[in-house]
Amino acid sequence: MMKFSAVFLAVLLTGCTLTPKTLAPVSIYDLGPVAAVTVAGSSGLSQTIIQVIDVSAPVWLDTQSIHYRLAYHDPARIYAYSGSRWTAPPAKLLTERFRQYFASHTINWKKGDKNKENHAPANYLLKIELGEFTQVFHAQNDSQVVIRLRASLYEPNARLPIAQRSFTGERPTQTADAAGAVAAFILVSDNLLDELVQWLTSAHS
Repeated sequence: MMKFSAVFLAVLLTGCTLTPKTLAPVSIYDLGPVAAVTVAGSSGLSQTIIQVIDVSAPVWLDTQSIHYRLAYHDPARIYAYSGSRWTAPPAKLLTERFRQYFASHTINWKKGDKNKENHAPANYLLKIELGEFTQVFHAQNDSQVVIRLRASLYEPNARLPIAQRSFTGERPTQTADAAGAVAAFILVSDNLLDELVQWLTSAHS
């Protein structure tokens, strides 16, 4: 009888460990509505059709993770928040961001063969390579976001770009967490879009 009780007790204890735990909800973020973007100086491209190629990114950035680095501890190591993530990889978010702006403002754009409404050929092809999209902690409660990208402007069927430029955007976060990083990423992304459009205007003129 005692042996049976011991076995029964062991089963009860094991059962406690096998009980499913309630998972904490995951916060999902994107870059917000495109209506928040206000870019000046784009009138020079009002009659120009730009085909925006999908933004490319290194393998480690091709995830929905919100990445950060601890510059004060191990700057070469990349971390990711466990309770927060993007709705899509950063490169896809930026691609959609740029295309939404070009579609709703004075710059015309062309998404490729799938865009059946615009049959006019593209005047230029815009290729963007994303190199960094991370939050960097300089101390436990001190962080900033960093976005680095390289833009190349091509004429159709050209093998070499007619213009290239690297862009870097940085901004301190209001809070040293994922929510603070996302808010800063939105502002930096829009600032880089502003710089990108102005660069395209000068490259086109």
